[in-house]
Amino acid sequence: MDLREDSVRVESLQATSRNMSSSSSAFFSANQSPFFSPRSSTCQLSESTRSDAQCNSINLSADPPSSSSGIQVPECLADVGFSGFQKFDHVPSTTLVASGIRSSYDHMGDNGYNVPIAKHKKHTRNHDMSFSPVPVSLSSNRRRSYDVYIGLHGRKPSLMRFTNWLRAELEVQGMTCFVSDRARFRNSRKHELSEKAMDFSSFGVVILTRKSLRNPYTIEELRFFSSKKNLVPIYFDLRPGDCLVRDIVEKRGELWEKHGGDLWILYGGLEKEWKEAVNGLVRVDEWKLEVQDGNWRYCILQAVTVLAMKLGRRSVLERLTKWRDMVDKEEFPFPRNENFIGRKKELSELEFILFGDITGESERDYFELKARSKRKNLTVGWSKSSSVEERHRASGSRKGKEPVIWKESEKEIEMQSFERQHYQRPKGGQSSRRKRSKKTVYGKGVACVTGDSGIGKTELLLEFAYRFHQRYKMVLWIGGESQYIRQNYLNLRSFLEVDVGVGNSIDKSRINSFEEQEEAAISRVRKELMRNIPFLVVIDNLESEKDWWDQKLVMDLLPRFGGETHILISTRLPCVMNLEPLKLSYLSGVEAMSLMQGSIKDYPIAEIDALRIIEEKVGRLTLALAIVGSMLSELPINPSRLLDTINRMPSRDILWSGREVHLLRKNNFLLQLFEVCFSIFDHADGPGSLATRMVLVSGWFAPAAIPISLLSLAAHKVPKKHNGTEFWRKLLHSLTCGFSSSYSKRSEVEASSMLLRFNLARSSTKEGYFHFNELIKVYARKRGVTGAANAMVQAVASHRSLSLHSEHVWAACFLLFGFGNNPKVVELRVSELLCLVKQVILPLAIWTFVTFSRCGAALELLRVCTDALEAADQAFLTPVEKWLDKSLCWKPIQTNAQLNPYLWEELALSRATVLETRAKLMLRGGQFDIGDDLIRKAIFIRTSICGEDHPDTIAARETLSKLTRLLANVETHTSS
Repeated sequence: MDLREDSVRVESLQATSRNMSSSSSAFFSANQSPFFSPRSSTCQLSESTRSDAQCNSINLSADPPSSSSGIQVPECLADVGFSGFQKFDHVPSTTLVASGIRSSYDHMGDNGYNVPIAKHKKHTRNHDMSFSPVPVSLSSNRRRSYDVYIGLHGRKPSLMRFTNWLRAELEVQGMTCFVSDRARFRNSRKHELSEKAMDFSSFGVVILTRKSLRNPYTIEELRFFSSKKNLVPIYFDLRPGDCLVRDIVEKRGELWEKHGGDLWILYGGLEKEWKEAVNGLVRVDEWKLEVQDGNWRYCILQAVTVLAMKLGRRSVLERLTKWRDMVDKEEFPFPRNENFIGRKKELSELEFILFGDITGESERDYFELKARSKRKNLTVGWSKSSSVEERHRASGSRKGKEPVIWKESEKEIEMQSFERQHYQRPKGGQSSRRKRSKKTVYGKGVACVTGDSGIGKTELLLEFAYRFHQRYKMVLWIGGESQYIRQNYLNLRSFLEVDVGVGNSIDKSRINSFEEQEEAAISRVRKELMRNIPFLVVIDNLESEKDWWDQKLVMDLLPRFGGETHILISTRLPCVMNLEPLKLSYLSGVEAMSLMQGSIKDYPIAEIDALRIIEEKVGRLTLALAIVGSMLSELPINPSRLLDTINRMPSRDILWSGREVHLLRKNNFLLQLFEVCFSIFDHADGPGSLATRMVLVSGWFAPAAIPISLLSLAAHKVPKKHNGTEFWRKLLHSLTCGFSSSYSKRSEVEASSMLLRFNLARSSTKEGYFHFNELIKVYARKRGVTGAANAMVQAVASHRSLSLHSEHVWAACFLLFGFGNNPKVVELRVSELLCLVKQVILPLAIWTFVTFSRCGAALELLRVCTDALEAADQAFLTPVEKWLDKSLCWKPIQTNAQLNPYLWEELALSRATVLETRAKLMLRGGQFDIGDDLIRKAIFIRTSICGEDHPDTIAARETLSKLTRLLANVETHTSS
């Protein structure tokens, strides 16, 4: 056996009679051993070490990466684990710089996926990569030193997930790591590698579990790093107070009644050594980190902070401080609902779907899920590209279970369940996929919640995110509306610290197409999500499985299922990505009654019956129940009187069309409830109150948080009906003009407060922002208030802040230009259009193109803008009716261009600017022929109006020369 051979080799180094691997025994005498001399300039690695050093990445843990993250391990790394040795290039002085930091997630995935590599270039640019000075041997072998050695013992999934996260976070911050579970090594070569890594590591992190104190290797790691005073213990399922020698030996306490006793016997060593190791934990007062179910993120960031501080990496500390501040402000879109009611079963099932198990308080709700053996037994199968050995092992150990195949291609990534062992692709394409049965796969990190609007999907996702956010580095919330989802996805760049601009093209030796640039930007975000750092990506209100702009699958945006990042989706669609969604049902009768009663709990029986009638009439929607509860809490009214008021509220004649209004069309009582709210607002603030107008204009804003100031500005632009005469209105305005600003501000605050109190709007984590439910926004649009859409566009044009609310700028463009088959909703005067083009549309297009590489959207925006300007120009050149009698001596005016020559010239020059901008962007995508045509049109306009010697005309000609030269080069290259 290898262990006996090793014991013969180091027999002279043994000082005790412990029955252990001799390589571990030799480790304690390593400081005196000539073979293993720490920090010695003549230290050289053995032949087995040199042979392993040629591998790209050597992982030293007993648990293969494939067990936790689905990543294939090469044969040379079989039975080996997390992180490996890094190769160092020789550099001047005494500093070593890693030439490529690679980890377990660097290898090729199961289905040919390129799993992301922690790039050295990024580290050297963004992180402090200096190491302690280490002399380099003159031989070809170079010593490998590490900043952190991480030792663990066990295969518990939560332990593996935590360790992967800790290792990945340290490496992202530029600290080299070596992770090892030495108890699972089966030959001396791996033990030698791990021992040298321990000796050449600046700090030793030992993750302690209930079974660690009976593991000989953990005890050795504790003793070794304690002696060097660089031990950082992390208590995973323990507390520092649990690790007392007397309690362990005497089996005191619930924990040690089962796991305690004479652990040094299991340890295989002397009682004195074991007690020294355990007592050494007590002496580590500064770095005790205790991992509980609800503080993973805190512990990992605290560990990174401690290690960075001890290593002198001030830049890491600054980045972590900045990142914490950003997360505190922007992680969640809404504050937590402290009055969240029910949904315990749904929360437990979501946890089980995402993690594969449940912990903590949710275990009490788990009994209902355990009975679903058909779903629980589903396992993940392999495609034809998988190895024969993998399929053989799977079929041998999973007989009788229904496997699921992961099918991945450039255009689609989906799960497919099949009943037979040999899978055959069905004929018929998409329709056949829809006919296949959908299955839920637990533990693969993706869950979907479906239900009607207003049923509480967002509330459920928000509560889940707040409950489990410590299991993730960050919760990334994305609005799933089809027109905005790609922009929302690319907005994650600031949280993931990646650059998605056009400057980072995939191949700088040539001009990349627009499609390649967009795919490269998405790929950079996607790769960051595919690291071993866990994120929770929440896609709220997914409208379609395809992107609105180019009809590509939304699945192309997401990281591969089964990784550390989890995906949580809410949608009204019955099916998403061939997954079986969690159908969200109504609240129970008790929960619904509690939500409607609010703070009043002592209603008589007759009033309780009225509440039950209201619950049925509003369709049991959670949103409507919350509005009813707020009315009863805010107003001196009982349920029966409220029911009578709603029934007597007249209905409005609204023309319903489209799928989005199906729920409103069949629920007239809900519409009457909304109108009662508006009547309350008008009664408090007069007819056409600001609160009512804010709700009605909100329907035209984007599905994102709306600044209250912007919403109020748009509401003030909506025409308000007055009962008084024009004279009295002018007189009142003249008398109060000096107080209008303060009154407007006070009115804005009061209106916002009413909307929040009556649950028609909900507050945002961003100070001064609102959110509106989609049901309310749909009703606001269909109610058809005159001038609401125009007011929204004018308000956005006056604010002109792309960085603060770019979604609403896009929404204004959709209303103004239509896009695709969507009709135009807003018509502006020419002067207003020119101002909008100059101050909003051109900056938006350039910002979208350059910052986010959304080339298609930016170019389409400029194209429809060009069409609108050309249509306005044609209207200027169209003859107008004679506005004076022929008998008069005035000369008749033939066109608007003659009537407003300066405005017409400004219109033409604006069109030339848009054309020139489009031509310059075409240069960035290699479409020289289209750019040549556009710039010639711009030159013709500018030459006609400004002349050939005008600076703008000269600049346009320079752009034309560049396009002509590049176009000629392309034609020459093509012909040759």
